[in-house]
Amino acid sequence: VKLIGATSHYVTADLDEGPIIEQDIIRVTHGQSPEDYVSLGRDVESQVLARAIHAHANHRVFLNGNKTVVFPASPGSFSSERMG
Repeated sequence: VKLIGATSHYVTADLDEGPIIEQDIIRVTHGQSPEDYVSLGRDVESQVLARAIHAHANHRVFLNGNKTVVFPASPGSFSSERMG
């Protein structure tokens, strides 16, 4: 199984170690080109970042130590097929 994923998190002094806000993955195959991987990676990164910003801006993210509690979007607000 091949996957490409992205994670959005709060920034800390340690690179990529902050509390996670949002993450997602997509499946890829060996039949896809490196260009396909780049395009798909950019797409999943954009979606994850948009969902993380939306959650933060709508006060749905709460820090609990070095972890986050992220409440789901309310019906009718920003959502995607993956979020349900």
